[in-house]
Amino acid sequence: MRRNLLCLFILSLPLISSAQYKWDVGVKLGMANYLGDIGGGKNTRRDFLPDMKLGETRMAGGAFARLKLLPKISVQGGFDYGHIQGDDKLTLNPARHYRNLNFKNNIFELNAIVQYYFINMTDLGHTYSYRNDFRAYAGIGVAGYHHNPKTLDKGIPLHDLETENVDYSLWGFSVPAQLGCYFTINKRYRIGWDITWRTTFTDYLDDVSGKYVNPKVIGPNAAALADRTNELFPGKPTVADIAIESNYGWQKVANKDGSTTYEGMKRGDPTHKDSYIFSTFNASYALRGKSSFYRSRYGGVFKGHKYKKRKFRAKF
Repeated sequence: MRRNLLCLFILSLPLISSAQYKWDVGVKLGMANYLGDIGGGKNTRRDFLPDMKLGETRMAGGAFARLKLLPKISVQGGFDYGHIQGDDKLTLNPARHYRNLNFKNNIFELNAIVQYYFINMTDLGHTYSYRNDFRAYAGIGVAGYHHNPKTLDKGIPLHDLETENVDYSLWGFSVPAQLGCYFTINKRYRIGWDITWRTTFTDYLDDVSGKYVNPKVIGPNAAALADRTNELFPGKPTVADIAIESNYGWQKVANKDGSTTYEGMKRGDPTHKDSYIFSTFNASYALRGKSSFYRSRYGGVFKGHKYKKRKFRAKF
């Protein structure tokens, strides 16, 4: 009988051990970038990495807590911060370059992500002590964020100016898709890396989406920041000015009846939503909780010494 109980106890050790390290809490630090209308590559707006300007990469960071629900599934909740920005002067695409817009934006985010471990090496080095492990995971979740775009060079808030005559929200939801990994050292210390792409439902992280608006409608302050092409060619108009005015800003249109009207030209691409991406290194500490074996012997969380009862073993 004792031998059977001893064998059962030995077999249950991995379950007891895993129950003791279900939670870990940590911090992260890394880089942030974005995909949107401003800046970009040689072509027009695209939802693809080559359209991302690495020179605009800035800082990201945050804190998180993670709970292991099953051997291959965890849930992570956290707070993340990232600074994103873009500048048309850095792109080689003529339409974007001569548009001459820029922005910066601070993203504050709360998120919850379900992680699935597709690589689960629980005993690195085959030491049979299960003290060090490696896990790689993919995740998907939901997030809520706050942002407030400003001009990069002057730091002027753009939302209240309504440069496109649109009162968009400074709060939004995104869908984070994540890929990452971490090493556990001595059961408690974890060092890892992850990259998380946030797909949003707004096109105004950079304050650019649709067409130029009549300056008389949005006012002189907004108009000065909505159409900044003329800043590239100050002074007397040139042939280049005339060519640019035919493709940017608020253009004169001659109608068939001989009258003249004005039409707002393309300023952004509303068919593509903005997205942002964080790539961070993280460090966390695994919390050692009470195992089921401990709770069965010494009681629950709220039981103190006064609730402990001396147990007697029946003798037969």
